[in-house]
Amino acid sequence: MPAFLRWSESAIIFDRTNHLESIPHPRRYPLVVDPIVGPKRLTKILMDGGSGLNIMYAKTLDKIGIDRTRLLLTRAPFHDIMLGKQAMPLGQINLSVTFRNPSNYRTKTLTFEVVRFSRTFHAILGRSCYAKFMAVSNYTYLKLKIPGPNGVITVDTSFQRTYECEVECCGHAAAIVASKELAAIKEEVTKEAPDPKRSIGSFEPAEGSKEVLIDPGSTEGKTVHVGTMLSSE
Repeated sequence: MPAFLRWSESAIIFDRTNHLESIPHPRRYPLVVDPIVGPKRLTKILMDGGSGLNIMYAKTLDKIGIDRTRLLLTRAPFHDIMLGKQAMPLGQINLSVTFRNPSNYRTKTLTFEVVRFSRTFHAILGRSCYAKFMAVSNYTYLKLKIPGPNGVITVDTSFQRTYECEVECCGHAAAIVASKELAAIKEEVTKEAPDPKRSIGSFEPAEGSKEVLIDPGSTEGKTVHVGTMLSSE
């Protein structure tokens, strides 16, 4: 006998009943939801089915009043969150995540990787969240459907809200790029800048030169640099 998973009996479909009057730029905008995470409802949670991790930003953790001493130590880095770089989380934390509503809701405990860098969103929910909730998303309608005790739970958002998140993300990314470019320019300028310890009228002998005493009979010992191809006379 097959061992069916719980909630597998619930059929989840998307049809014209989910269609809005207007859908601008289908599949362009991210799916942003507002579940209850720990003790607070967070309004900017990105649903990312392409991520294998659930990400919680340290600033979000502080804002919802959870002490960082609750973090579990981890030595496992991850990649692809910051392009071309390896990221080491501050630690892990297990938090309850609840998708609404009062008469029909689901709650699961998810493990989050807590990171110190900042982003536009409060947190990111990845594949483990989709799997635990048996959730199905639709990026055309910007809806998330989850099997619930009293029927399918539909979590939706507005295009205006996702558009504002998209604009904020673009601004954040542009600021990061600008700061990196500025740092690179400063580094180049520093390399090319003259040594402040060197006096304005001073010079250094060129390669292939030698020091010659001007007046061997003098006690002052004045010298001059000449090319090595010339004789000392």
